[in-house]
Amino acid sequence: MDLGKFLYEQEKKRQRARKAQKIVEVKEIRLRPKTTEHHRTFKIRNARRWLTENKKVNVRIQFRGREVHYPEIALDMLNRIAEELSDVGVIEQKPSREGYSMLMVIAPAKE
Repeated sequence: MDLGKFLYEQEKKRQRARKAQKIVEVKEIRLRPKTTEHHRTFKIRNARRWLTENKKVNVRIQFRGREVHYPEIALDMLNRIAEELSDVGVIEQKPSREGYSMLMVIAPAKE
């Protein structure tokens, strides 16, 4: 087999493999510890819609200034969000702190 034909076959294999891949889109909602109830509800509504469309959702709570010394407020907020979205999603990554933010990943629930 000559080199040109071999390279052509390899490229075709790569194209078929790329076409067969399942691409998971990740969306993100950002909140602050002082976010109001109304604002949080419409952010949760967007997250619910994305989860029903089989997209993962990052829920990030951003701290500013002295808010970083009270992570329990953000943890409580993340737990309430996970509870509200429990019918359409499952927690893939538990809340973890990354510098001035706290992050949780919710994946769509298997039906």
